[in-house]
Amino acid sequence: MKAMSSTIILSVLATCLVGPLSGSEPLEPIHLPPPETSGGMPLMLALNNRMSTKEFSKQVIPRENISNLLWAAFGINRPESGKRTVATAVNCQDIEIYVVLDKATYVYQAKEHRLIPVLNRDVRSLAATQEYAQVAPINLVYVSDYSKMADRFKDKKPIYAAFHAGSISQNVYLYCASAGLGAVVRDSVDRAGLRDAFNLSEDQVIVMAQSVGYAPSD
Repeated sequence: MKAMSSTIILSVLATCLVGPLSGSEPLEPIHLPPPETSGGMPLMLALNNRMSTKEFSKQVIPRENISNLLWAAFGINRPESGKRTVATAVNCQDIEIYVVLDKATYVYQAKEHRLIPVLNRDVRSLAATQEYAQVAPINLVYVSDYSKMADRFKDKKPIYAAFHAGSISQNVYLYCASAGLGAVVRDSVDRAGLRDAFNLSEDQVIVMAQSVGYAPSD
């Protein structure tokens, strides 16, 4: 997994993207459509509508929305420099996001705007230890790669990782408010289990998780 640094690792409900998968089937990369970077809800209205959701339906999220969600979270908004939608200390871009679906885990590669398969099994119970979050079609797990931060920041790395992940989660919240989706930030993850499942290096630290999906219809 260390070779996939500067990525967002996500495990999304596989049926949202590629249909049913069996544990023996090889996973293929998923090329996302270009993000829609104009339009949407006015910022002040999105801020007014931002909230945490703790009930989710199993409704599939369209691929176009997933594309927009990931770009808003930590996509590249200045292709000429490779800089992202969230500021990071000295542009270290340390955050990787692991998202767990019902059948597979993928890595978000911002430069190519695509998902790279990571794990071909269900680890939702590790990424979301609360039952309501396991129902959400997408769970994002924010992981900081400390090796991407300069050694002179040794004592500040946990603080930097926290505000980087927090900034990403707020982008997700605002996109979800604009797109009619629900979201909630969580600390309820099985860190030891996920560390083993994702084969994290010593420098990779799980910061927090965020669930995304539609609220149940009335």
